[in-house]
Amino acid sequence: MPNTQATTTATHSSTTLPINGNKAMMWYGIAVLAIIIDQLTKLYFEHNYQLYQTKAIIEPIFNFTLAHNHGAAFSFLADKGGWQKWLFSGLALAVSLGIMAYLRKIPQQAKLLALGLSLVMAGALGNLIDRVRLGYVIDFLHVHYGNAWHFPIFNIADVAINIGVALILIDAFLLESKRNTL
Repeated sequence: MPNTQATTTATHSSTTLPINGNKAMMWYGIAVLAIIIDQLTKLYFEHNYQLYQTKAIIEPIFNFTLAHNHGAAFSFLADKGGWQKWLFSGLALAVSLGIMAYLRKIPQQAKLLALGLSLVMAGALGNLIDRVRLGYVIDFLHVHYGNAWHFPIFNIADVAINIGVALILIDAFLLESKRNTL
């Protein structure tokens, strides 16, 4: 009598799910939409607020505050003389190109993964546009607790990156193994 489990495993491992291919264009479109939203919000704050101007939205935890970030996340390396602009720009471009290629190769069923990757790419490109155009990233979302605690000011691109990473992790821990058993 043949080993049914071994036969089933061999069958499942030889089956490949259809990849995105040209259907990746939908995910690129989502990234473009997120970039547009990011850039429009940055333009609004850049034209309607003075640098470090604050407007309370939800007291005492959330403000709009215009800031310029010359570094990376949390202003990392912001005071290093300008070379970091090119480092972060190169990294953003490399990551985005890698994601664009990878989106074409992932299974069509991996929709949460594709959405997460699209959002990470959009965030990276949204901040890249600022770095190249202005030499810094425009930030305006300010979470804090009164004057006791302040989270670094951030923007829509940063939100897209964080949501994207969360979706990628959810896919990796909860959905990837289910796809691999189809």
